[in-house]
Amino acid sequence: MKPVVVKLIVVCGLNLLTGCAGPEPVAPWERGYLADPAMQWQRSAREAKFAGHVYTSKEASSGGSGAAGGGCGCN
Repeated sequence: MKPVVVKLIVVCGLNLLTGCAGPEPVAPWERGYLADPAMQWQRSAREAKFAGHVYTSKEASSGGSGAAGGGCGCN
């Protein structure tokens, strides 16, 4: 292999290793910010589950989200 390619591979490997360094632990007084409702992926777990059910019923597919059923929505 050419020396330039080897250097590129080494540099990319080092970047990947430093990017995978362990995250800093969250301090106890900062956990309240992470528990804020605005930081959640969805507002309501019930609404998210219902939206997932409607999506799988309309797409005529199942799997990937834990919902089962066909395209008719009769599940």
